[in-house]
Amino acid sequence: MDLTCNVDFIESKDNKKYKLLKKLTKKKYRDENNIFIAEGEKFFYESNNFNKIIISSSSYEYYMKKYDLNKYNKIVVLKDNLFNEISTQENSQGVIFIYSKEVSNIDSIKGDIVILDDIQDPGNIGTIIRTMVALDYENLVLTKGSVDVYNPKAVRASMGSIFKLNIIYEERENIINFLNENGYNIYATALASDSKDYRQAKLTKNKNAYIFGHEGGGVSKELLDISNKLIIPISNKVNSLNVSVSLAVFLYKMRELEN
Repeated sequence: MDLTCNVDFIESKDNKKYKLLKKLTKKKYRDENNIFIAEGEKFFYESNNFNKIIISSSSYEYYMKKYDLNKYNKIVVLKDNLFNEISTQENSQGVIFIYSKEVSNIDSIKGDIVILDDIQDPGNIGTIIRTMVALDYENLVLTKGSVDVYNPKAVRASMGSIFKLNIIYEERENIINFLNENGYNIYATALASDSKDYRQAKLTKNKNAYIFGHEGGGVSKELLDISNKLIIPISNKVNSLNVSVSLAVFLYKMRELEN
């Protein structure tokens, strides 16, 4: 192996740097250090604003030839068995990126907002993020206690879209205060008898908030109480839609209504 760039090559489990990298598999450590991991070759194309690249020894020469790793100076090459202990994928492509989280607060938001209330499935959240970016939404607010958007499965499902959203976790009370104080037009999806057809939504320019609830329980009462309740008409052959599917259908219709 030709290690021609500035690389740390690690072969032992006793290596101090490896022990630190191994902690990346734990959410607690990622949260404490405000970082997240993204695995797969596609992230070479998504964002170069990473802290470190971790590569398996068997993949190093491939990535060196394809991407000229000499232009990067934050590379760690792990012996394959060590890399596999950090990888979250069954058929890994042999490369992991470490990024810093972009930290912001709800008061910095301008424009339309998508709010997720106690969403728990990481696969759903990754799909939701990808859908939002496809429809040109920029602000995602999650109630505290919702799934970690930086869960490796969610990051993978977002297909790189996680870098293109303003993502904030906030208490319900603070979300409600922000929406009311800033004059937002608030809509929540709800399977309720008084919910209106979502095609009847009356939108305002850049001041709309769309709330989607927990996969099983829906939107919480606190948020429903400040919202106009809407429903997507569906066949009586099914009871409901998956939250990521209903969000995609709903937000696409909102974009139609804006025009």
